[in-house]
Order: sequence, then C-alpha cells, then structure tokens
Amino acid sequence: MTAPPSLPDNSRYERACDQAIAMCDGNLRSTIKALIMANEYLETEIEELQAAITARGAPGVTQAASDAA
Repeated sequence: MTAPPSLPDNSRYERACDQAIAMCDGNLRSTIKALIMANEYLETEIEELQAAITARGAPGVTQAASDAA
C-alpha cells in the first residue's frame, strides 16, 4: 500500500534540516534561532501583504464584480 499523495516526502524535510544545521556550523540552538527569526520575518511579510491587499482591494476584482456579490 502506498502513502496518500497528500503526505509530504519526508526526505525533502530531512535534507532541509541537514542544510539548515550545516549553515549554522552544526549548532542546533543557532539553527533553531535562525528558523524562528526567518519565520517571524515571513509572518511580518504576510501581514504587510494582507494589509496592502485590504487597502487596495483584491487585484483583478472590479467594483462591479464586488457589487454583484
């Protein structure tokens, strides 16, 4: 029986972990810290993009289309 296609390939995550650890010279605490910082940065980017979309409206949606909804 094969795994459902929706499950991720764990080897991809294993390689990513190995790369992250190697970039931090094998220091696991530094690796975790770097990943947390990267995650916070991406969360901030998402919040800024969501605010920009809200302020301008969704791209490609005309006023007539949103009035009809």
